[in-house]
Amino acid sequence: MKFCSECAHPVDLLIPEGDNRPRFVCKQCAAIHYQNPKLVVGSIPVWQPEGEEVRVLLCKRAIEPRHGFWTLPAGFMENSETTAEAAVRETEEEAGADIDIGSLFSLLNVAQVHQVHLFYLARLRSLDFAPGIESLDARMFAEHEIPWEELAFPTIRKTLELFFADCARMREGGGFGFHTHDIVRPMRISSDPD
Repeated sequence: MKFCSECAHPVDLLIPEGDNRPRFVCKQCAAIHYQNPKLVVGSIPVWQPEGEEVRVLLCKRAIEPRHGFWTLPAGFMENSETTAEAAVRETEEEAGADIDIGSLFSLLNVAQVHQVHLFYLARLRSLDFAPGIESLDARMFAEHEIPWEELAFPTIRKTLELFFADCARMREGGGFGFHTHDIVRPMRISSDPD
């Protein structure tokens, strides 16, 4: 940051009085510009007709980062919406899918890129879906069909691993839990999906 968004005066990086971290501070108007983590919110859209294997809807990214890799429908939360509303909106935008939103399933801290990723359980209302402008493809996958080596981000892999582990517990009489995890490895992998 070079200029104050309040008065356009140049800012300095310093520790304000009473604080313990460097912040961008405007000496002209005294505005302190805090930079906080961004929320990435999405869903785990599932389809499981009676007696059939659970399937998850994934989208193939049409944008960077990780163009051509598979992801759960997710994106940055907008102002004036709840996290659940953000998950529904992102699922509609990226996969054209209509969902019933469920409970919050995973919260993943990605401190190295200043993000927190949240994923909600969701039930597809129908199989009427289509890739949105940010997606090359949208497809249903059973656990054994997941393109594990072509997943876009570690948060997607971890969420899917936790989801299918909970599915296995469900078959044994258990239930879905709420999971938190810290992602400490790089968010991008250098390999190409093709």
